[in-house]
Amino acid sequence: MDTLILFKKGKVNTMKKNKILLTCSLSLVALSFFVIGLLTSSTLDITSVINALGEEEVTNKAITQPQNTLDFVTLAENLKPVAVNISTAKVIKRTQRNFRYPFEEDDRLRDFFGDDFERFFGQPPQGRQEMRSLGSGFIIDKEGYIITNNHVIEGADEITVKLSDKEEFDAKIIGRDPKTDIALIKIDPDKELPVAKLGDSDSLKVGEWVMAIGNPFGLDQTVTAGIVSAKWRKIGMGPYEDFIQTDAAINQGNSGGPLFNTRGEVVGVNSAIFSPSGGNIGIGFAVPINLAKNVVGQLKEKGKVVRGWLGVSIQTVTPELAESFKLEENKGALIASVEKNSPAEKAGIENGDVIIAFDGKEIDEMNELPLIVAQTPVGKKVKVTIFRDGKTITKKVLVGELKEEKTYAAAEGTSTEDLGMEVSNITQQLARKYGISEQKGVIVTYVEGGSPADEAGLKEGDVIVEVNRTPVEDRDQYFVKLKEAKEGNRILFLITRKGNSLFLVVSLDEN
Repeated sequence: MDTLILFKKGKVNTMKKNKILLTCSLSLVALSFFVIGLLTSSTLDITSVINALGEEEVTNKAITQPQNTLDFVTLAENLKPVAVNISTAKVIKRTQRNFRYPFEEDDRLRDFFGDDFERFFGQPPQGRQEMRSLGSGFIIDKEGYIITNNHVIEGADEITVKLSDKEEFDAKIIGRDPKTDIALIKIDPDKELPVAKLGDSDSLKVGEWVMAIGNPFGLDQTVTAGIVSAKWRKIGMGPYEDFIQTDAAINQGNSGGPLFNTRGEVVGVNSAIFSPSGGNIGIGFAVPINLAKNVVGQLKEKGKVVRGWLGVSIQTVTPELAESFKLEENKGALIASVEKNSPAEKAGIENGDVIIAFDGKEIDEMNELPLIVAQTPVGKKVKVTIFRDGKTITKKVLVGELKEEKTYAAAEGTSTEDLGMEVSNITQQLARKYGISEQKGVIVTYVEGGSPADEAGLKEGDVIVEVNRTPVEDRDQYFVKLKEAKEGNRILFLITRKGNSLFLVVSLDEN
């Protein structure tokens, strides 16, 4: 039985082998004809099939190959030489006290404290005492000019710059601009210096990789990397803010150092961090290099910054204000007042106008206007697009020069739900009491806590000069206009407060 079974198995295997040989022979014949046909045939569309297969192979190969990765190693090696460490010293003169401790002659205290007696109870050292601080910067030309933050070098008596090769140079201040926190200093090198390439911060995208190099906590040439977290940040550091936010680790001592993109271009000047502890938590801010370029160019040429001036006080366009001024969107900068003999007044711009574009640049938020105007060359004639009485019109303005004593007053708009207050005609007694110089309008003499006026932001001492864009000179006119205004559900007030003008919207309670 076992032999029979084995025989049958062997017979079957032999038959299978014969079939396999036959099949292979036929396949070889068929393949030969296929190859011959492929080489000779011009009518069959076989080439397209081969091309498609080839493209698929190429695609698969591209997927398996490593993608174009960020080479931070090469970036760091190439960019470290342009970053510098900056140390400053401020000399404080100390004088001897003009009094004596009552127990200085007590030998028992001297015996108890031993050598530490003078340290605890002796006279303080006389003469020079230095306060030192550390920061960063980067070289922008071969002559030795270096960009850093104003707060790094402000008040310094001595400035020392240390290069990446550890060589040190004394530096002098060429100019500084506290309003943008940018400063320009210079060293006199005895060799050729590496120079940073300045990029275009306007083209920077949120999510783009960036790298910072600096001197955090005195640790030389520290490199950190992250992404651009946000742009156009306003953090309350000055009137001309436009910060880049990044999560690249920035700490104390990084101030003034460069923020690079992956092409090795400087796109920002690291300036500030948000941190409850003083250390990095992933929220750092850098001045955009485009803003720094404008400032540094003027510091190098003039030693100071000259800014454009329009001569208006502005405020945010809230949804309530947008509705009151018939704006489709709460965009632009609402003019609360126009300074006399200013470029704005000479161009026919009025309070209540909403600036929606300046010199071809759209104004989405109020805070954008001061920076754009400030960067506009003095004497340039620009087109200003404004929204007035439901219409869009264009004015031509000759930009003036902003003097140091002139500032943009960005008044805060507020919205309310109710209305209520007491007003009076302006008398000499009330004018003296509230320190006002206005002759026309009505003065707010009382505001009840939690009342409509209080919620509207109106305060005692405010002078109401307009109701719904109509001037009021006394209480009689005020009450007439107030009665007319109450026919709607909102009242628009123009008030003056401590010399500044401000629009306020009161939404009436319809219940």
